[in-house]
Amino acid sequence: MNAERRSEIFRRLQAQNPHPTTELHHASTFELLIAVILSAQATDKGVNLATAKLFPVANTPQAIAALGVEGLEQYIRTIGLYHSKAKNIIATCQILVQQFDSQVPHDRVALESLPGVGRKTANVILNTAFGQPTIAVDTHIFRISNRIGLAPGKTVTDVENKLMKVVPDEFKRDAHHWLILHGRYTCVARKPKCGECVIHDLCEFRGKA
Repeated sequence: MNAERRSEIFRRLQAQNPHPTTELHHASTFELLIAVILSAQATDKGVNLATAKLFPVANTPQAIAALGVEGLEQYIRTIGLYHSKAKNIIATCQILVQQFDSQVPHDRVALESLPGVGRKTANVILNTAFGQPTIAVDTHIFRISNRIGLAPGKTVTDVENKLMKVVPDEFKRDAHHWLILHGRYTCVARKPKCGECVIHDLCEFRGKA
């Protein structure tokens, strides 16, 4: 795919949704961090249902740490891998209190030092909370990048590195959200909704309708 076509893809996605953002409900950077940790192998809808019960009770590192693993589990049992996520979140909250003055750090190394925070989660926080031009590659972005020819790669890291090279700088800040939403609602896994797609004529997917 050439540079002109890539630019036009993002121009159209921008025109369709000028101010994209995450669908995870949050009222602070810390709440976003907890929601993103919970979202691994889970749906945003499921996470939002759980955090709607959790955050009114505990939405600071101190408050969640005080719940303990078993206490936190009572709020997130409906989410996959809830036991390991609860352990990671409690450990992360304790580290935030002890090492970061209860603030979510805004650099990658510090973020990835937190239990339950990998590269994808760090990218989401750096982008959504701190406005950095990072691209977190989830299953939707990985699928779309390969399917439409935007940034094909064999691994998540391959796709991320390629996207960072080929996405025009003016679109990098929001590219992550546009691609996730496009994959979630239009270019879906089993049967993409090509008839509703604003980039249908730019897509290089051989099986498109």
